[in-house]
Amino acid sequence: MSEITPIPKMPFAKMLRYRAEAAVFFTFIGLFRLFGLDGASALGGWLGRNIFYRTRTSQRGRDNLQKAYPEKTSAEIEAILLEMWDNLGRTIAEYAHLDKLSMHGSDPRLQVANIEIVDKAVASGKGVMFVSGHFANWETMPFAAAQHGVEGGEVYRPLNNPYVDRWMVRQRMANGPKDQIAKGAQGTRRIFSLLRAGKSILILVDQKTNEGLPAPFFGRDAMTTPAPAALALKLNCIILPTSNERVGGARFRVTIHPPIEFAPGDDHDQDMHQLTIKITESIEQMVRARPSQWLWIHRRWPKPGDKIRGKRAKALAAQSEA
Repeated sequence: MSEITPIPKMPFAKMLRYRAEAAVFFTFIGLFRLFGLDGASALGGWLGRNIFYRTRTSQRGRDNLQKAYPEKTSAEIEAILLEMWDNLGRTIAEYAHLDKLSMHGSDPRLQVANIEIVDKAVASGKGVMFVSGHFANWETMPFAAAQHGVEGGEVYRPLNNPYVDRWMVRQRMANGPKDQIAKGAQGTRRIFSLLRAGKSILILVDQKTNEGLPAPFFGRDAMTTPAPAALALKLNCIILPTSNERVGGARFRVTIHPPIEFAPGDDHDQDMHQLTIKITESIEQMVRARPSQWLWIHRRWPKPGDKIRGKRAKALAAQSEA
């Protein structure tokens, strides 16, 4: 089980800045708590549609959508973008009520489709990796897994603000996996240990990483983490693509998709690359099923001039451009 990481020592000026940021964050959390879960979600959706949608960040999402869906009209693109902002606004507001997002009780907020796939994978005794992306309220996937009795850990990227990050970890532990694993070398060792013991890992794999491998995503190469593929090949893990969608207000359906099938060859590096591509393909298929539920404002694709780190990543990137 994870322990809450203590706040690290830092320069006084940085501490003041982080505390000021945290004060603003917790003020909004307190405000959203006053409205209850459904009221907060509705308010967040209104803010997303009427405020966030009108910010400059929308242009990044619009550009990404136009390149991903060149066949769609401007009106269709705007409809997806507007619903994306509605969902994001709701998700932000729902952070004040993560403890209420449950698949149990008199008013369950989570439902899981294809739960028999999970049971079969867990019964195999192999390690299981649930791979997903920033769909709907992405915090609900690990909640549903933990509440179903899946043993394992959730991988997360620590927030820059340590005060907010510590609060977030506590919320996840209260309603989801108790083992919260921060990305990094130490986290990788913990992931390895859990998978080797036949436990599960829940991880989002849809963000850009300059140290990753190029994998086609909506027709353009996107630098993608090879860690799930590398672990699956080494430990013979089962990979379960998992999507999530908002089905009305603060209610969600988590869908477990069939395991990714892959037969490794003799070249480990190529196997890792090809399996990374297959994982990315599964994320794209889930996005295409309901594009407005994915976070299009990510800087998912590299910009001209972006540096790619790592010899193997550079070599594969060069091959993909040839």
